[in-house]
Amino acid sequence: MADLTRFGISIDARLLEQFDTLIDKKGYSNRSEAIRDLIRGALVDQQWGEDKRETVATVTLVYDHHTRDLADKLTEHQHAHHHEIISALHVHLDAHHCLEVVVLKGRADRVRRIADELIGTKGVKHGKLVASTTGEGLN
Repeated sequence: MADLTRFGISIDARLLEQFDTLIDKKGYSNRSEAIRDLIRGALVDQQWGEDKRETVATVTLVYDHHTRDLADKLTEHQHAHHHEIISALHVHLDAHHCLEVVVLKGRADRVRRIADELIGTKGVKHGKLVASTTGEGLN
């Protein structure tokens, strides 16, 4: 970090105590780094509000691999969006369940739509989109 600026804020003592407990549990070494992460998180959320913005994300899926044609349907979705899907990880959780993590990169609106399609595939037990950033313009 090249140019650091110091600033002060006013905050309720009880709220600050709760914040200190939280950042201690998360392993932050100081308040400044925790606040920087909160600001970065808000900026990433803002980027995702801009549909045309280049973004990255992961989609985590849990499903029973015995569900008829489900693995094939998920693979077809991934091949249909090969420009946005840049990687996939498949894990066998037990004799019946699989976990798949799909990494996507592209415009926020397209990535969100692809994630919804994957999560909404019949037979998926649980799915979650985790929105992130390419890091561009984020200090």
